[in-house]
Amino acid sequence: MDLFESTTTGAHGTPSPAPGAPLAVRMRPASLDEVAGQEHLLAPGSPLRRLVEPAGPGQRRAAPGSVILWGPPGTGKTTLAYVVAATSGRRFVELSAVTAGVRDVRAVVEDARRRLAAGGEETVLFVDEVHRFSKSQQDALLPSVENRWVTLVAATTENPSFSVNSPLLSRSLLLTLQPLGTEDVRALVRRAVADERGLAGEVRLAQDAEEHLLRLAGGDARKALTILEAAAGSVLSAGPVVSAGSDDGAPPLVDLAAVERAIDVAAVRYDRDGDQHYDVISAFIKSVRGSDVDASLHYLARMIAAGEDPRFIARRIIISAAEDVGLADPSALQTAVAAAQAVAMIGMPEARIVLAEAVVHLATAPKSNAAYLGIDAALADVRAGRAGSVPAHLRDAHYAGAKGLGHGKGYRYAHDAPHAVASQAYLPEELAGARYYEPSDRGFERSVGERLARVREILARADGTPPVR
Repeated sequence: MDLFESTTTGAHGTPSPAPGAPLAVRMRPASLDEVAGQEHLLAPGSPLRRLVEPAGPGQRRAAPGSVILWGPPGTGKTTLAYVVAATSGRRFVELSAVTAGVRDVRAVVEDARRRLAAGGEETVLFVDEVHRFSKSQQDALLPSVENRWVTLVAATTENPSFSVNSPLLSRSLLLTLQPLGTEDVRALVRRAVADERGLAGEVRLAQDAEEHLLRLAGGDARKALTILEAAAGSVLSAGPVVSAGSDDGAPPLVDLAAVERAIDVAAVRYDRDGDQHYDVISAFIKSVRGSDVDASLHYLARMIAAGEDPRFIARRIIISAAEDVGLADPSALQTAVAAAQAVAMIGMPEARIVLAEAVVHLATAPKSNAAYLGIDAALADVRAGRAGSVPAHLRDAHYAGAKGLGHGKGYRYAHDAPHAVASQAYLPEELAGARYYEPSDRGFERSVGERLARVREILARADGTPPVR
């Protein structure tokens, strides 16, 4: 069992980090005011505020008894659980769903119930990765939630609608955490460099090193602080030698090379707001279009390593599936759309696998831009004024007086014709014979082209067959 109970800090009920604790642990906020991002959850009077603020004398705490925090890694789920306990004076107990069993859950709940009955001591039970709990483990939490023996704060990176039992979900307040913005993470990194709880000004962080660190963190505060700690540690362990350009007596400089060494990868020369952003995505799309699967994966990797928004990449893949693969492989668009949905559901880093699968599918698929060219050609005619009137036999004949105008007269119901193709005009007279879609001879589109040629022959044939409807 991975069970942690604080008994070392008195009223606050949460542990004081040891001097050797990870930087991300030492820099956990002491109050909601230090929490980065999540402004939508921190407004005055919000459920989260009510959960933290102590009740007045003789008053009951007007707050939810159970909260589920859903969001990507590094957005502050564990931090918020600590803040709830630390600022409200409640005892804090942590369970990890990876290692805890039903017996562990029941033991914690029973102990919390006894403490509440004996002295009124409230307990915050934090369950990390609650989606990993089995149905029976989640059911074991229900009595404590219903009776408020504990204040349950559960964290998950997966959609609770799919990963949390309905009874527990219905008794809990669901709070969705948003990915941290670059400026949110930047503020945390700079605070960690200067704050006594963190690096206490023992190092300086170069601007290019900071930018690279932020790109690699991808909105994950814990990852950013972990990289910073490793880079600072490597610089400090080198002794009094400082990087080139440092002033005498100034703290050692954590430069780009130090950050690179800390994460053991080369810096990706990529600016999400500059030319490199457009150059890399352009090379990515052109590599997929050109069927070079290895180059496609290379540029995908560059975007991922640089912290590009995976949803942006997924959208570009969908466009490529429709524009470049088209009907040569209709399943490519299905793969691309499914990949975008999966990316939204699971997030990084696992989303890289989904994106890679979609990219390999598209890059290795036969290519056709016939549908893309077809709609653009049709739009060009419409915009040039080549529209014409809808043929009378295709017009709506369901309203009163329509038949008197000749609407629907002579229309042939396609399903009653051989091969479900009736010989009649569909285009306006001014556009008779226009051809917008010309299928390629690649992949599935080859069979489309063969059938289309026969269909067009039938449509062009005026055989005088009497209308059936």
